[in-house]
Amino acid sequence: MPLDPKPLIHVSPTSRVLIASQAPGTIAHESGKSFYDPSGRRLREWMALSEEDFYDTAKVAILPMGLCYPGRLPNGGDKPPRPECAPAWRDQLLGHLKELRLILLVGSYSQHYTLGRRSVTDRVRHFRDYLPRYFPLPHPSWRTGVWEKRAPWFREEVIPALRHEIRNALA
Repeated sequence: MPLDPKPLIHVSPTSRVLIASQAPGTIAHESGKSFYDPSGRRLREWMALSEEDFYDTAKVAILPMGLCYPGRLPNGGDKPPRPECAPAWRDQLLGHLKELRLILLVGSYSQHYTLGRRSVTDRVRHFRDYLPRYFPLPHPSWRTGVWEKRAPWFREEVIPALRHEIRNALA
């Protein structure tokens, strides 16, 4: 690993919404807070949650597929989560989250791990097929802004439904 392991786990037995994401980035590794960067602001906006509610583990858990920063790819993006990570601990941790009502599968790694391989765009477009347990979302990186321009249905259909499901899960 390029940096000392610093697992990031934001959970509580009372968490009702789980954000299943990829792996912490460099800002998360340095700050100790997952999604404490522009992608987190985008995700909070999609969810219509304040920063306070987003980081309140009594409401929202953040549990990435890889607990530690995996490093950078030669092209500048982050490496994928280490493949041995989630199988080693994920089910054990999820077993303690008895109040979960909704799991947001953010990005391809969480979706492929949980639901098998398939197009992220296809899953997001057909999000209703996975409710009430799962809600697939793209990763909220800056690249998603370009994707959103080609997929106006995301803002028109998916975001309002996501906000509705979040409100219901936290009620």
